[in-house]
Amino acid sequence: MNWSAVFEIRIICDPADTDRLTTALDKAFVTGAVRAYPTRDGKRTRLYATAAYRHDPEPFPAPEAAYTLAPSIVSEIGWTARTLATTECFTELDRDYYLRKAALLDRIALLDEPVLLGGGESTETALAAAVMLLDTDWPHIAPDLAEQAEQDPRGYVRQQYAQRAGCVCDDAGEGVCLAHPDPDH
Repeated sequence: MNWSAVFEIRIICDPADTDRLTTALDKAFVTGAVRAYPTRDGKRTRLYATAAYRHDPEPFPAPEAAYTLAPSIVSEIGWTARTLATTECFTELDRDYYLRKAALLDRIALLDEPVLLGGGESTETALAAAVMLLDTDWPHIAPDLAEQAEQDPRGYVRQQYAQRAGCVCDDAGEGVCLAHPDPDH
């Protein structure tokens, strides 16, 4: 939450209206958890929420910007295949796998789309992988980003990949560096 312009909202309402008003607050503002308490007479409910104004979402990055630091497509195909080959059956893969796979399929679809005038199977596959990542992330996405991501799942993949793709070789515990996938760089 961008807490640059934060304010507190208090609403006193009928207990039956609590869910409806909480939903309305989430749509109108970026809010923290809404706290509910009974009024002193016990007949109504007091709702408190720390809120900030909802800003227009940033546009998703263009593919060229998102994939600037990406390893080659061939390298990512190899990484995806090795990951699957060395993972025991029925093992849940981590988010990083789904992000890199979705980005790989998006990049492949981008190569096909100009030739196929809008895409074909590669575009459908890239969209399916993007939706899979979005479903994985859904519980943790801010409402304004969720709405934008639902309209453009592949754009969401690009945004998430661009955020992840910086060099992390010197950051302990950050996982595999996408900028330098070869451990001996």
